[in-house]
Amino acid sequence: MEHDPLRRGIAEFVGTFTLIFVGMGSIAFIQSNLLVGVALAHGLAIAVMASAVGHISGGHFNPAVTLGFLVTRRIVPSLAALYWLAQLAGATLGALALRGLFPSEANLDVGVPVVNPTINAGQGVAIEAILTFFLVWVIFATAADPGGAFKSIAGLAIGLTITIDILAAGPLTGAAMNPARSLGPEIVFNIWDDWWVYLVGPSLGAVVAALAYEWLYLRADRLPVVGTPDSGLDEPRPGDAAVS
Repeated sequence: MEHDPLRRGIAEFVGTFTLIFVGMGSIAFIQSNLLVGVALAHGLAIAVMASAVGHISGGHFNPAVTLGFLVTRRIVPSLAALYWLAQLAGATLGALALRGLFPSEANLDVGVPVVNPTINAGQGVAIEAILTFFLVWVIFATAADPGGAFKSIAGLAIGLTITIDILAAGPLTGAAMNPARSLGPEIVFNIWDDWWVYLVGPSLGAVVAALAYEWLYLRADRLPVVGTPDSGLDEPRPGDAAVS
């Protein structure tokens, strides 16, 4: 089934809205900020929404993921720009909805990711890059790879990757792995501490993971671009051989 850009963009908006509303809400309302609960809330939100609308938009919900697909030519620039707009709008309105519904909850701003004072900004960039590398690597392995498991376990695998990333480094950087996850709340709560860390780190990690998986496992076998829902390319790239 073909899906027009508007419907794909709406799917990205809803998924990103869900991530922010559920993720930020878990940080603000889970008693004592129990890390396991926060990690599961973020991971399950993505697992559910990726499973729900992955067949429509690919279930990116993350500008860094979209960047990875763009640099490997698995999404056309115009559609990538639409995804970025939808993701930022979803993140901003998700944070705004929390603020509007719970105006008395002064601790909602703890959902804005910041770098822990025990590390410096450079370490924050490295941590976010590594965590996002894991995420995008899993996305390419399960969703972009023709031999992957998109229809069966991709949503679960992606959600669990987010969960383990937050468990590993949530106390250090918030484990955003997602520029929209930081920008939306930053806009709403006007907190800009180390904002660039959450643009540079995830972007670097996503590009490295996407290019590495593409060159190691996809391009090496000369596999054609197949019908992943988020691809703006309907035919194999020049030089790609059809799989017999």
